[in-house]
Amino acid sequence: MGIVAIMRRTPLGSRFRGNDELGNGTMRPEDFTIATPSHSIVNTPAPPTLVEIRKLSKYYQRGEQIIPVLVDINLDIGLGDYVALMGPSGSGKTTLLNLIAGIDKPSNGTIKVGGVDIASFSESDLAAWRASHVGFIFQFYNLMPVLTAFENIELPLLLSNLSRRERRERVGIALSLVGLADRADHRPNELSGGQQQRVAIARALITDPTLIVADEPTGDLDRTTGEEILSLIDQLNRELGKTILIVTHDPKSAEKARRLIHLEKGVLAA
Repeated sequence: MGIVAIMRRTPLGSRFRGNDELGNGTMRPEDFTIATPSHSIVNTPAPPTLVEIRKLSKYYQRGEQIIPVLVDINLDIGLGDYVALMGPSGSGKTTLLNLIAGIDKPSNGTIKVGGVDIASFSESDLAAWRASHVGFIFQFYNLMPVLTAFENIELPLLLSNLSRRERRERVGIALSLVGLADRADHRPNELSGGQQQRVAIARALITDPTLIVADEPTGDLDRTTGEEILSLIDQLNRELGKTILIVTHDPKSAEKARRLIHLEKGVLAA
């Protein structure tokens, strides 16, 4: 039984479960037509919209000075899409990713994920939504150094209603998926950079999230290891139907994405 089947047989549940596009366990990849490169599409309907952003702006205030970071962003991301967000440093890439992932809140505008306007959530509701529906992959892994690979992956499940047996079953499948079944008892300092990022990917996947966001996931890796990590992320999209949003400076990292979006000085480039 695959990891998605395992996860959906033991759903986490969510206070937002009433919305079909967000309730864990309510959707299957095979229920939707996932977009492929345009040259191979013949009368293929577009997938349902997962992320809908309208007139989104983000600014910070320093004294009396207003510092715009994102200006009047309109963007749709389809269910099962794989989007690469590129732009120079300071263009607002990571800020936009953080807004979509519910880490930050916009100054103006709406962000709907599965039809739910997450910009209107309270901080506590946003944290609950984020924990159930978003998987995070960071450049520097963000693993707990005192925990084993198994324990790091299990961490997001400790606040769930899953039994210990169900948690162990999920973590075991996730470790196998990322090729680290034999490294379950190793701590981060006993793993290579690539292996640590694989643990981080397994942790991102463990709650069966609606959306996986990755901020420069290969930025701390050599080219060969980076390619392996990108192939694994691509597998999550192609085989598990996960919606992926990746921020990167590297054109090679963006090549696997199905859509490429550029930001320039906080504005989507034409």
